[in-house]
Amino acid sequence: MLSLIGKKVGMTQVFDETGVLTPVTVVKVEENVVIANKSIEKDGYEAVVLGSVERKEKHTTKPVAGQFKEGVTPKRKVVEVRDFGKECAVGDTFGVELIEGVEFVDVIGTSKGKGYQGVMKRHNFGGGRKTHGSKFHRANGSTGMAAYPSKVIKGTKMAGRMGGERKTVQNLQVVKVDTERQVLLIKGAVPGTKDSFVIVRKAKKL
Repeated sequence: MLSLIGKKVGMTQVFDETGVLTPVTVVKVEENVVIANKSIEKDGYEAVVLGSVERKEKHTTKPVAGQFKEGVTPKRKVVEVRDFGKECAVGDTFGVELIEGVEFVDVIGTSKGKGYQGVMKRHNFGGGRKTHGSKFHRANGSTGMAAYPSKVIKGTKMAGRMGGERKTVQNLQVVKVDTERQVLLIKGAVPGTKDSFVIVRKAKKL
């Protein structure tokens, strides 16, 4: 699946020929370099390893530097992509031109961390009555059982840490591909915080 490593820059808005305003997320794509090719004979599966954003050598340990072959400088972000759909060799580089002409993409990123949250925010619970004397407003209610099995079952929706997870948002529309600035303008909810890395790939489901 055609994929690129990008960085979520922020948001802006564009106008079409009829004057309709569309809010978009700007994803900056720095040069993606092919670091390695995985093969069935050697690794048991086929994949392409992409790297992006230069990494200082003084911040690179020897084990990390060992995966970069001669002529390929260490990268900060390394991603393995299966079924890449394009023949490539180690050292080849890609930009936004790779997905030019693609109308819809899937974007993978790490969602914003929201810390420790209650059940109403974390699981969209309705809560109790807000009237005076109810004593049950935003609590989660009972969680266990008095009889068998007399315990809280694993997976019960409760308060806890929210966000900071890998998320894939599918079928986002590509409004514009700017090859000069190497940016993608994408309509929809792109996961992650500002300046976080995202993976943009051709949509699997259309």
